[in-house]
Amino acid sequence: MSNVSDSALLETDEGRQIVLDRRNFHRNPELAYGETRTAEIIASRLSDYGYEVTTGVGKTGVTGLLRGAKSGGASGGRTLLYRADMDALPIQEENTVEYRSQRPNVMHACGHDAHVAIGLAVAKRIAAARDRINGNLKFVFQPAEERGSGAVAMIDDGVLDSPPVSAAIGLHVWNDLPTGRTGICAGPTMAAADEFELVIKGVGGHGAMPHQTVDAILVASQVVVALQTIVSRNVSPLDSAVVTVGKFVAGSAFNVIAGSATLTGTVRSFSKETYRSIPQMVERVIKGVTESMGASYELRYDRHTPPLVNDPKMTALVAGCAAEVIGDQNVIQDRSVPTMGAEDMAYFLERVPGCYFFLGTQNEERGFVHPHHSPNFDIDESALPTGVEIMTRAIFRYLEQ
Repeated sequence: MSNVSDSALLETDEGRQIVLDRRNFHRNPELAYGETRTAEIIASRLSDYGYEVTTGVGKTGVTGLLRGAKSGGASGGRTLLYRADMDALPIQEENTVEYRSQRPNVMHACGHDAHVAIGLAVAKRIAAARDRINGNLKFVFQPAEERGSGAVAMIDDGVLDSPPVSAAIGLHVWNDLPTGRTGICAGPTMAAADEFELVIKGVGGHGAMPHQTVDAILVASQVVVALQTIVSRNVSPLDSAVVTVGKFVAGSAFNVIAGSATLTGTVRSFSKETYRSIPQMVERVIKGVTESMGASYELRYDRHTPPLVNDPKMTALVAGCAAEVIGDQNVIQDRSVPTMGAEDMAYFLERVPGCYFFLGTQNEERGFVHPHHSPNFDIDESALPTGVEIMTRAIFRYLEQ
């Protein structure tokens, strides 16, 4: 276990650089597929460190390949992928800190600025010790995580090839955990995220003559209620799922029965079995309610990300490294770790074994308590060196084996 506090680590040259980087990216956030400034800085730094840099991967993504001194050839040894996302959110920042966003209605409200800063620090460390590596390290700075398509775009552009990737790791700063702790668990860790848009078609008419109509608002209201039976009665109580209707639009006047209603929402699931079957469950409920009430419907159901599932062996490797840094008692590995939030890192972990974990950045005394995607979101930067140390150890542990 490290005997140097996080606050002391921030006083090192590396620690100060991590904070400078994070604040630089925070001041200059960029939305999905618009991360051009961020990508330019990353590419320049990786090149300076000695990586083989490729830009424009998945539109605005950047990769940096480091071939270990012990690799024994152009593509010898295993290849570990380190992934960090770069994009911000369309949110107006409400923090008054000196490093607040300088771009109206754009904000790093999920911590991707910290992910890039940590990734660059790890990249510099590993490059300085490449003689220890028996294999290859491929850094992937990914665009468009918030839209759920950046990982797929990079995979389609061959990021898992040349040389072929054998495992993947990544982290997410996490304001649900206090600084000094990590959340790591094997198996399903983040949920699949689906989106649906449903148009209920009834027959509009006069509010005083309901017998001449098919009230789309009434039908849609019954659908909203009935959808909740999917989780309560169709999904195993030992599994987890969420069906949320987040938007309900209908009607034009107080005395007019609406002829149509539009519902939009999200569906979240953990297990691969539920992920496969839940779209059919949703449509079965919708069809049953609408037909029984004399209405019709149009349903658009989109899949954004699959469940994120951590490999047991890779999880054990990362958890062991975390325990060395912060102590075993601060590595949370129980079922409080999984979240119904979604992450397109799941696409990488569908294809290769890996581990994605949470780095605690909450600090109640300093006011770093706001949830992700909040206009007041901010993190305890003293946690960032811990992330660098855990990731550095995990990379060496994997590539020295």
